Amino acid sequence: MAGKAKPGRKKSEASQASFEKALTRLEEIAGKLEAGDLALEEAIGLAEEGLKLSQYCEKQLTEAEGKIQQLVERMGAVGVEPLEAPVEAEEDKEE
Repeated sequence: MAGKAKPGRKKSEASQASFEKALTRLEEIAGKLEAGDLALEEAIGLAEEGLKLSQYCEKQLTEAEGKIQQLVERMGAVGVEPLEAPVEAEEDKEE
């Protein structure tokens, strides 16, 4: 069975593509709902679809965050911290 792709990689690529498609669709739905020119039934249907997509995207992001945290822990770091401007850079701005 030579030449077969690693299953984990294919799944990861598929998940990323699905996430991107879901996010794009969610943005489309939000735009349509914000426009406000839909019939009530159509708006309800889009709202339901948007909620499902939102839950899917949140799940994908939570899983990605967990994977990143595991990688950081394997590398020996304590955790992931948000990026902040160095104190020196802030002091230079004040002068």
